Amino acid sequence: MDTNSPERIDNLDRKILKIITQNARTPFKDVAEQCGVSRAAIHQRVTKLFDMGVIIGSGYQINPKMLGYNLCVYVGITLEKGYMYNDVVRALEQIPEVVESQFTLGNFSMLIKLYARDDKDLLNLLNGKIQCIPGVSKTETLTSLEQRIHRELPIE
Repeated sequence: MDTNSPERIDNLDRKILKIITQNARTPFKDVAEQCGVSRAAIHQRVTKLFDMGVIIGSGYQINPKMLGYNLCVYVGITLEKGYMYNDVVRALEQIPEVVESQFTLGNFSMLIKLYARDDKDLLNLLNGKIQCIPGVSKTETLTSLEQRIHRELPIE
């Protein structure tokens, strides 16, 4: 059986996931109380969920604006050839302001999310770093004015 299959996640796992996705800082003792099991059982289950790849990260989310990054931008990238994707991703990984990338179908080969301090910084990122990557043939920039929804998928 595939260890990443949903069948390996039981109701207790789902209850734990529901609690910790609402607030990742919830102490295991509180999760244990809400689930009616021991703190050790919660620790074992969370470890298992990490090992299975169900939980893929943890940590704090930083507000980019508090660090001076006032622009959130999505850039659609058209590649010269699809096989250049891996090389382009490696180059994008060297740009700290690029925080997300997706290989896509549709008008663009890739869609990336990045943060810039201001218009001048954005121009430098686009012209001086992204558009000069070998394999990038065209970019189209979309500026986010406001993010209203940011959440995890619901746990049922």
